[in-house]
Amino acid sequence: MKYQGNIRKMRVSLQEQQKVDYRLPLCDVLEPGCEVAMNELIGNTIRIEFLDQINCVVTGKKIKKSFGDGMSYDAFMNSPMAVPSIIRPELSQIHEGIALRDEEWEREHHLKPHVVYLSKTSGVKVGVTRDVQIPTRWIDQGATEAILLAEVPYRQLAGLIEVELKEHMSDKTNWRKMLKNEAPDDDLLEAKDQALDLLPEEYHEFVSSNDEVTTIAYPVISYPEKVLSLKLDKMPLIEKKLMGIKGQYLIFDEGTVLNLRSHSGYRISIEH
Repeated sequence: MKYQGNIRKMRVSLQEQQKVDYRLPLCDVLEPGCEVAMNELIGNTIRIEFLDQINCVVTGKKIKKSFGDGMSYDAFMNSPMAVPSIIRPELSQIHEGIALRDEEWEREHHLKPHVVYLSKTSGVKVGVTRDVQIPTRWIDQGATEAILLAEVPYRQLAGLIEVELKEHMSDKTNWRKMLKNEAPDDDLLEAKDQALDLLPEEYHEFVSSNDEVTTIAYPVISYPEKVLSLKLDKMPLIEKKLMGIKGQYLIFDEGTVLNLRSHSGYRISIEH
């Protein structure tokens, strides 16, 4: 079967035994049946062809180069989807009535309950997301385990907690180690206790009482020993055996990987 369309971030969900199900929206108009059931392709040779066209994920217009996961330069500089407080949540001021770009959008997305969490990706890291994005956010980052640390009413507060902890632990993922499945042996409950010891008392009222550790299993036949990232601009035709999916990466044989999220807006065909 052959599909054609512009790449968007894969939709994810946790199924039985905490295994991730991946579906790639790939149609000009999203309708029932217009998603590629990616898990079903694992173990098979698939053919992905870049059709030499990129469309901005915000405006739809054709662009030569994408910024910020599929945006035109204008959209990247002006769209609320690329507002600086997405990367640095401590910059959000919408709870004070101050919008950085778009008041309605920021109220809808940043003036909502957020969580601070700890997860295992390439190491134990601290992160921030809206509560409704759990466990999607953890899956997109390739986390194998995660735990809630704090629950807060708006984004900036979550960012301030993260800033305090970033001095002592990472807020980044080493994507190569993540794809080689080099997760640490750290106990997340112990890591949570250690994080709380580092947190100023003013934030203790927001600490989550939920100590459940969520485990996540990815549909991977085998992990690579070495990782080589593929770019559709340089390799417009990929025809390889799909060995698995983790985060938003397709893992092929011979250790080659393709980050679909970083190719958002690229028009492709995919067949198997």
